[in-house]
Amino acid sequence: PVVMEQVLSHFGLIFFGALVTSLSAVVGVWLMRRTGEDRATAFFSSMPGGSGEMVNLGARNGALLSHVAAGQSLRVLVVVLCVPAAFKYLLGDGTPISHAGNVDWRWLAILFPTGALLAWLWQRLRQPNPWLFGPLLVSATVSIAWDLHIGLPDGGSQIGQWLIGSGLGCHFNRQFFRRAPSFMGRTLIGTALTMLIATLAALGLSALTHLDLRSLTLGMMPGGIAEMSLTAETLQLSVPLVTAMQVMRLLFVLFLAEPLFKYWNRNPE
Repeated sequence: PVVMEQVLSHFGLIFFGALVTSLSAVVGVWLMRRTGEDRATAFFSSMPGGSGEMVNLGARNGALLSHVAAGQSLRVLVVVLCVPAAFKYLLGDGTPISHAGNVDWRWLAILFPTGALLAWLWQRLRQPNPWLFGPLLVSATVSIAWDLHIGLPDGGSQIGQWLIGSGLGCHFNRQFFRRAPSFMGRTLIGTALTMLIATLAALGLSALTHLDLRSLTLGMMPGGIAEMSLTAETLQLSVPLVTAMQVMRLLFVLFLAEPLFKYWNRNPE
């Protein structure tokens, strides 16, 4: 319910933030194309969507998967490692924000299998990122309809972080680092430019709306929704606002990336 309140109260801001961070990926695509990468690899390695889903879309469109996987993983790692440290150094601890949520095993016993079932159906329909959107849709709908304020048991977030870190690390391999150090350097430059654009946009939006600068910045960063939401929770920021902005951008990228790429790829060089 709190996330929906944020969306309804600040829909224009959230939409604009998601649009800016989605369009900022053009910087990375341009940089990759200027240095010789093919269209599919440049496009899907630069899109700020889920790393696993971008690999799947890249596979369907002829991208070099090792480059897409490494580019996506490195982008998320840079954001997760640099942004919290920068917040701590430049802005201090900030104001703690309460996120009350009790563990209700009865509701969790319903949400977990129902979310898994919808994820399976979403996957059978060949829709993007089913194992994120299925549980997300079920949990959001039930939470809004019954006005729930529940959370995961202690250790749930830590297990999520552990699985995310393991999943990202498995994309890297020794052969890739031997063959493509220049690709990693270009990915770092593109990520830094995208983060700079997001930071400048967050500064402008914070000045106009007087919302928390750190929450806006984290919501616009080109990381994954799970990583950014967990980071917001760890930093005691506005998790609903960060989640709303990240979900909006993820919807943009997942549903528009492949059609836009196919339209672009129809045109000659």
